[in-house]
Amino acid sequence: MGQRLADSLPGFEAEALEAVMRRALRNGTTAVHEYRAWPPEDPSREHAFAVSYFCLQDADGKTLGLCGISVDVTGSQRARERLAILSQAATRIGSTLDVMQTGQELADLAVPLLADYAYVDLADSVPFGEEPATRIDTMSDRPTVFLRAGQASIHPGTPESPYARGEKVFVPPTSPLATVLRTGRSHLEPVMDVSPGTWLDHDPARAQKIREHGMHSVMIVPIIARRAVLGVALFVRTQDPVPFHEDDLLLAEELVTRAALSLDNARQYTRERTAALALQRNLLPHRLMGGAAVEAAWRYLPADTDAGVGGDWFDVIPLSGARVALVVGDVVGHGINAAATMGRLRTAVRTLADLELPPDELLAHLDDTFQRLAEQDADAPDQTPTVVGATCLYAVYDPATRKCTMARAGHPPPAIIGPQGRVTFPDLPTGSPLGIGLGIPFEAVELELPEGTLLALYTDGLIETRDDDIDVGMRCLGTALAQPSHSLEDLCTRATETCQGQAPTDDITLLLVRTRSLNPAQVASWTLPNDRTAVRSARHMATRQLTEWGLEGLQDPTQRIVSELVTNAVRHSTGPIGLRLIQHQALTCEVFDPDANSPRLRDARATDENGRGLFLITQLSRRWGTRPEPGGKVIWAEQDLDSAPPHTRASGTPPARKE
Repeated sequence: MGQRLADSLPGFEAEALEAVMRRALRNGTTAVHEYRAWPPEDPSREHAFAVSYFCLQDADGKTLGLCGISVDVTGSQRARERLAILSQAATRIGSTLDVMQTGQELADLAVPLLADYAYVDLADSVPFGEEPATRIDTMSDRPTVFLRAGQASIHPGTPESPYARGEKVFVPPTSPLATVLRTGRSHLEPVMDVSPGTWLDHDPARAQKIREHGMHSVMIVPIIARRAVLGVALFVRTQDPVPFHEDDLLLAEELVTRAALSLDNARQYTRERTAALALQRNLLPHRLMGGAAVEAAWRYLPADTDAGVGGDWFDVIPLSGARVALVVGDVVGHGINAAATMGRLRTAVRTLADLELPPDELLAHLDDTFQRLAEQDADAPDQTPTVVGATCLYAVYDPATRKCTMARAGHPPPAIIGPQGRVTFPDLPTGSPLGIGLGIPFEAVELELPEGTLLALYTDGLIETRDDDIDVGMRCLGTALAQPSHSLEDLCTRATETCQGQAPTDDITLLLVRTRSLNPAQVASWTLPNDRTAVRSARHMATRQLTEWGLEGLQDPTQRIVSELVTNAVRHSTGPIGLRLIQHQALTCEVFDPDANSPRLRDARATDENGRGLFLITQLSRRWGTRPEPGGKVIWAEQDLDSAPPHTRASGTPPARKE
């Protein structure tokens, strides 16, 4: 009483307050001012005040003095600041589905609004989408390992941190960090204890950083989502002299709770995406085996770039006689469901290809398989199955004859680029898409391809756009591929980048193969009469041919294979018999006969005189089979070129018995 404001309370922005008082006196109106100060009754904590001054006048309007009302608004102001920070958190945390980025966003928001230095450490399994533990055991013999997901500081370069973002962080078992992870409860230390004898004695690197940068107050908050600990967030004050209080801890826990939800969403997305990509990798071929027939390269670009999966598939399937099957298909739709259907169809194609069916017959069987799968997937037995549909192109190329037989089921025709760069799209019967059930038969077309021909099989996502007709896309593809001297990888890149100038709306698959042909010296064929002399002649001719090829080590097993196959042809057919030997990556022996019935392997009893021929062929070859041919069938057997099978070198091998 009796003193000026500047004399009694010099620390309360006295000059600014007196200026407000003079303005209220001069204008005769109320004046309001807000300021922050440390009141004597609570010198350790800054308070916010709002003061109102209004003029006191008598009945005649003469000024008598001032009346001032000062209100401590610290609580309401902190509430407003807290709401402002939480409002920013809603827009700044969780902007992506990347776990590491979300951790960095939390640290960036906390500095400098709440702390001078902050970091976020996540369990090392979280960035990979794995399920975290309910509680993290920090007392075991194995060190607890985290990844530094994010960190921020008021100083450039975050000098307070001994770790870089993305590095592994080890948690000392006696530290407050370990206690928070073990209990799942936050830790508030308004004044850090850095005296000797604390847990910092076991972590000198952290202790040095704490002392070097003057860290004096700390909060540690566990990151918990769905009752599982994802990691920990730490907040530190260095230059701000005010220690953390309970209100600050509540705000930090609010921020971490919001970040935990985003982190868990990102983790689950990572897990689902990893599973989807693993599914796609297992459904599609890891590498293409073109053998002696073709050189192959491919591109696969799903429209669902987030999940990385789609309904397109492709394959190069080795067949007998150095031939290969080429297939590209497209299931209607995108995402995981289309990928699952694609996997079932690809497996069916592989199974049917092993039966050596012609392309048109294979598509007919595949169409039946697709319809049965759709019926099995119906929700109820009496429900009409939903038609999904798929398209497919299937081709078989023979390097011995350079002939390619292909058929399609509603799929775009292939692009054929000759050795001189001439581009054609063969006129193939379109065929109906798979699963539609129109009953239209598929038709196959046979083409002869010069050696070095480029064959492009693709899905419609490569040539279709919203703005242009499909013919424009096909011309664009042909122009991009009309460079036969370029490598297949370069051509794949050129075609996918040139023909898709905008984000794809459909899955894109491109399979490029460059045809090869066998040297005539690699193929030997004969026509034999259908009588008993055929067996002896076949053995002699095969032996002579293997000698010319330098494969004397395979003469004995090849003679036995030839004897069995030709004997069966003589016994079970009429008409000429064909014998062909092919030397490629294996030695293939093929015998043609006019009988369309395929033999089958059976278990002969001890008293049976016949029935052991195919069993013997199974022992002598790495694989054997049969395929239909116009006017009959071909039975074939393959042997490795490196050496004769071990059992052929054993003594006492009994002579082959005829069926």
